[in-house]
Amino acid sequence: MYNANKPDPSDLPSTARLLKSTAIAAVTAFAILVTVVLPAEYGVDPTRVGSLFGLTEMGRIKMQLAEEAAADGAAPAEIIVSEHATDAVVQATSVEAAASDETSAAETNASAPAEPAALVWRDEVSFTLAADAAAEYKLVMKEGETATFEWFTDGAKANYDTHADRPGLDYYNYEKGSLARQEGTLTAAFDGSHGWFWRNRSGAPLTITLRTRGEYEEMKKVL
Repeated sequence: MYNANKPDPSDLPSTARLLKSTAIAAVTAFAILVTVVLPAEYGVDPTRVGSLFGLTEMGRIKMQLAEEAAADGAAPAEIIVSEHATDAVVQATSVEAAASDETSAAETNASAPAEPAALVWRDEVSFTLAADAAAEYKLVMKEGETATFEWFTDGAKANYDTHADRPGLDYYNYEKGSLARQEGTLTAAFDGSHGWFWRNRSGAPLTITLRTRGEYEEMKKVL
């Protein structure tokens, strides 16, 4: 135990070198925190670097899923409407409301002429979500343009979030809730991407069909 070689003092790092290494490590950790951890985990992006690599969107979705889980536990069937929903003019009706309107019209005027044939949808897509899986589709629109839409599941309700984004704005909420079917008109609040995010909380595979037509450049799959 007395034969160990004692290090030469000149080989040991100086106090100044240790302080410099500590400072570099602290700065590096802080940089990783603000450019990676905050955007990816919480959707907070003070440097805008997270948006360049898609981390901010991932963090926003994580926070949204946490909100959904809390909402599911408190009131699974509750529809939560954002304060921006009225400004965005999202006009949606549930299956029950549509059925009620059709019944009232038939009782008021039984001799009314038949409804005209439905317009052809410009885009239609169907996809199946496993339990807890998610999907997102958006329309590229100019400010003031409108698109008619309908989406429906093959049975259970799906959690949905109608929102938009553009360069410099990662998330703009129109409306969110839980439904098995929705139809209406979406009016773009600004130039950007506008559409829907769905999460399957039914506990079983769920198929969703989305149909759209109107004023937009293209439909794109985001997630």
